[in-house]
Amino acid sequence: MTRRWATTVLAAVGMLMAGLITATVTAAPAAAHGALMTPGSRTFLCWRDGLSQQGDIQPKNSACAGAVAQSGANSLYNWFSVLRSDGAGRTTGFIADGQLCSGGNPNFAGFDRTGNWPLTHLTSGASMNFTYNAWAAHPGWFYLYVTKDGWDPSQPLRWDEIESQPFASADHPPLAGSVGSVDAKYSWTANLPSGKSGRHVIYSVWKRSDSNETFYGCSDVTFDGGNGEVTGVGVVDNPPDPGAPANGACSASWAVTGSWNGGYQAEVTVRNPGTTTLSGWRVGWSIPSGTTINSVWNGTLTTDSLGTQATVSSVGWNGSIAPNTTRSFGLTANSSSSTAPPLTCSSP
Repeated sequence: MTRRWATTVLAAVGMLMAGLITATVTAAPAAAHGALMTPGSRTFLCWRDGLSQQGDIQPKNSACAGAVAQSGANSLYNWFSVLRSDGAGRTTGFIADGQLCSGGNPNFAGFDRTGNWPLTHLTSGASMNFTYNAWAAHPGWFYLYVTKDGWDPSQPLRWDEIESQPFASADHPPLAGSVGSVDAKYSWTANLPSGKSGRHVIYSVWKRSDSNETFYGCSDVTFDGGNGEVTGVGVVDNPPDPGAPANGACSASWAVTGSWNGGYQAEVTVRNPGTTTLSGWRVGWSIPSGTTINSVWNGTLTTDSLGTQATVSSVGWNGSIAPNTTRSFGLTANSSSSTAPPLTCSSP
């Protein structure tokens, strides 16, 4: 009886533990991960560019190196994570101009930079098999847009430089490969936009159908009669990236952390992308019409006499920023819009 009783107890405990494990797995939040692979997004091709035999991230391409200097190596280790959990498929009016390639995600702000990004060579109007990585797979829709003729690649991408309608889309395309690896991918065939020549950006949006999570990405291409060849990966390019960070410079990114009817709260992250420590910083922006800044913490706010320009300077304890590290300050404002303004950043 004792042995039988013990066996029964162990079986019951085993069933209970299995139930707890199942409950834990079921309750875990489901997060997708992925990026356009053909033609490759900036984060994907820069990850390929930076791989070394030791598995380190050491980009050779100057634009990729500049992005990592600004956003850190995690932006390449997590090349499949350019996402907004609250995206719900939104584009224009949701993500600010100049932040399209990062999806407005401050962890990938370095990929909004201009520079000599890796290029995929394509033929305008040709049929192409598009692939999108599914590191973590979830159902959804995929939309591909292209820049307008005459867009300016020397400036961060704006919405008015992208065609208003996608040239290709896919509704829950098939998945192949082993999920959790670079081999897992969604794929579909469509025609490339016709009448295009020279350098352009293909902008991708993956809208999940089982949550609001949405992924964004920029793929740099050139329509020169190519068949998908990629250049600028694994080589030191020349001339160097015109947007490469210099010592004494800083960058700033804006993220809304809360909003309510008629106002919002934001956090501004200041990064030192250089190789020497910064001693103090200043972040400036134009105050939109109808906006009033109520409070600022971890910084000192000054405004011009007209109330149209704002500057937040470091305070004594947070002025020093070591290379590739950040500081931050917060603010609240009364406004009908929480759209992030273009920021400037400098060190005294």
